[in-house]
Amino acid sequence: MAGGPPPGPPGGGPPGGPPTGGSAHPGTGTAPRGGSAAPSGRSAAPRHAWKAAGLFGALLLLLAVVALSLAVGAKPLSLADAWRGLFDDTVPSYTVVHRMRLPRTLLGLLVGAALGLAGGVMQALTRNPLADPGLLGINAGASAAVATATAFLGVAGFSGYVWFAFLGAAAVSVLVYAVGGGRAATPARLALVGTALNAALFSYVNAVMLLNTTALDSMRFWTVGSLAGPNAGTAAVIAPYVAVGALLALALARPLNALALGEDSARALGARPERVRAVGIVAVTLLCGAATAACGPIVFVGLMVPHLVRALTGPDLRWLLPYCAVVAPSLMLGADVLGRVVARPSELQVGIVTVVVGGPFFLYFVRKRRVAAA
Repeated sequence: MAGGPPPGPPGGGPPGGPPTGGSAHPGTGTAPRGGSAAPSGRSAAPRHAWKAAGLFGALLLLLAVVALSLAVGAKPLSLADAWRGLFDDTVPSYTVVHRMRLPRTLLGLLVGAALGLAGGVMQALTRNPLADPGLLGINAGASAAVATATAFLGVAGFSGYVWFAFLGAAAVSVLVYAVGGGRAATPARLALVGTALNAALFSYVNAVMLLNTTALDSMRFWTVGSLAGPNAGTAAVIAPYVAVGALLALALARPLNALALGEDSARALGARPERVRAVGIVAVTLLCGAATAACGPIVFVGLMVPHLVRALTGPDLRWLLPYCAVVAPSLMLGADVLGRVVARPSELQVGIVTVVVGGPFFLYFVRKRRVAAA
């Protein structure tokens, strides 16, 4: 009849087009090349852009906390005075900034980055969301080695006992992994072994300090974790160790992503699990050993920061580890500034503040996982 539509091809598709019920490429059963890749590529680009923007925002936050660290203290300075004190040796604030605030701030930056990266690597390496240099006893191993060197071997000064800190951190890292079951280790076993070693080693450190007055005098602030005790050259001494450990940790991002899929899948993707674990232990030892030798055992930073940034980055370590390296120093310096403010004219050590802040976070996280598991 006139005015009726022309008959379409079999299958109900539009005239001149492929049937809707069939494939664009006969016999393949697949969509046309590029048909699904373009949308996924377009959706991935905004995600990376948001992550890059978030990292830039974290850097701005870090700069703000650094400015507060230079300005806040027993003698408060305005931001303008702190800025002038950095560069002009004729202003009164120059001495305060360069002798007291700047070394402390640089040390907080290095130690915070070291602990944040170590926590991120450990959680990925052990597949344990509770992995932390403090909770697994690695900081305690470094502390026990430093206490032994100070009390019984007469080692004095950071440059002397830093090697003992590395040795203690490495020994406990290997011991926790071996006693926890090696390749068959579960998160629960690693946490139990680490907690037991942590308690035993800190009991040993306390006993050494009580029985040796010299060790007590030299280590009483160090054992609670402090950025105020070390001298101006400490940051320069630990910087090479932190730099090497950070480079190793960042280089492990892609292999650890592959290892998260399982050892067989990781090998198929070209990763070598044994080498990844060995390099990971070296990185964690350098980072934790340097941080603990400089400031003492500071806990919860390596636990909190990876969980905080994972909400922004997801599990991809190529983004998570750089975020940890930026957010952890902000947390460390923020806790140090808070400790200077809440107890004026005295101050709380940064290790105490991180425990006060990190304890409730740890309980909340454990409670959240328990509810999710139920």
